[in-house]
Amino acid sequence: MLTKKWSLSPNRCFAPEPVQRRLAHQFFETISALPLVCPHGHVDPALLANPTARFGSPTELFIIPDHYIFRMLYSRGISLQALGIPTSDGSPVETDHRKIWQIFAEHFYLFRGTPSGLWLKDELINVFGVDEPLNARNAGYIYDYLEKQLALPAFSPRALFKRFNIEVLCTTDAASDTLENHQSLHQEGFTQIKPTFRPDAVVNLDTPSWRENLTKLESTVGREINTYAIFIQILEERRAFFKKMGATATDQSAATPYTTRLSAQEAETIFARALTNKLNPGDAERFTGHMFVEMARMSVEDGLVMQMHCGIMRNHNPDIFERFGSDKGADIPLKIEWTENLRPLLNAYGNNSHFHLILFGLDESTYSRELAPLAGHYPAVLLGPPWWFHDSVNGMERYFNMVMETAGLYNTAGFNDDTRAFVSIPARHAVWRRVACNWIAGLVMRGLVEEEEGYEMAQALAYDLAKAAYKL
Repeated sequence: MLTKKWSLSPNRCFAPEPVQRRLAHQFFETISALPLVCPHGHVDPALLANPTARFGSPTELFIIPDHYIFRMLYSRGISLQALGIPTSDGSPVETDHRKIWQIFAEHFYLFRGTPSGLWLKDELINVFGVDEPLNARNAGYIYDYLEKQLALPAFSPRALFKRFNIEVLCTTDAASDTLENHQSLHQEGFTQIKPTFRPDAVVNLDTPSWRENLTKLESTVGREINTYAIFIQILEERRAFFKKMGATATDQSAATPYTTRLSAQEAETIFARALTNKLNPGDAERFTGHMFVEMARMSVEDGLVMQMHCGIMRNHNPDIFERFGSDKGADIPLKIEWTENLRPLLNAYGNNSHFHLILFGLDESTYSRELAPLAGHYPAVLLGPPWWFHDSVNGMERYFNMVMETAGLYNTAGFNDDTRAFVSIPARHAVWRRVACNWIAGLVMRGLVEEEEGYEMAQALAYDLAKAAYKL
């Protein structure tokens, strides 16, 4: 292909100090070939359920579905329409994928020093064999090359799933999802692809399309949901169905981790107001807080691991939300508080041996002050890996330095890639494994752990912790 050879540094993510780097390499060599455990993510199961499915064009693979990519381009003044991002009302957007790719290539430099840039480089080199840096000059040539690769059977989603050595992949699925794709996969023997129960669309009453989401749930179960009691019963039944289909976990997200226990009458009253679109101020927050506690109760009863992702303001940019909908790169982290907010839930279930809770937050100031102490005390609590904006080399280093001394390595949940971008999964795991091995090497150098212990720690961070945390 080329003019200038493109390659990944074998020392990426490792410290420049020679002894630490050598140790990091040694640890990494022992775990680099371990299977990938992907306990939380957003890959569309339809991609794998259809044996003939393909990724489409390079633009459809790398740009249009990935808000990590187009949010950066948008931040530099490139409109989402110009990038082919579908509008909510179906109004026209750019449909020439080569033109969109050219824009991407001309601005590829924007991703220097970012995790997206590191993942993209890894994907292009290791997955597709691209051997020169993408730029304005070679954009068309690389597009043609990728298009030919993507047409080959070896680059189908199922072929790459096998090539990536993915042992288990958990998707994220709405409470109303029929799980027809998972059923199809299981019939073919793909039981390592598992659903995750995500009820946000119906338990967060302030979701803009809450009533439509509830109607969809009614359609799925074939019943009218006109009382809170029926609503709870339906959620319990859906969880049971998800578990039957292989689910081991649930996931909920909210702006804050506020939890509370409402009386049955209070919950029924708020739900009735939601049905008539007459919520009072504070109703939605109180109901979401109550549903966190209810989901914890259900987890004690059915054994599903509970995940909480908190600390994000969704759809911060109303213009983008109005024109393009949610998940368009306009979600912004919030400052939040865990200790008081979680207390009602943990008072109820934090000491219960049948309850398993994994916490994720975007406010790094809470790592050492709140999250690590909570995980280091309550038997039910584990701390999830750096999430979203902090799923990066520096974000991981901060996490290790701020969390591990207080929480302890074995009170954390390993790694999850949390991505829609299927072909980025190996790159994301590689970054985590490299940063983890570099951190462990630093501990060995300072005499804080023995070298023999370092190998066990690397194995735990790369593989064991995630399997145990998610009961996989």
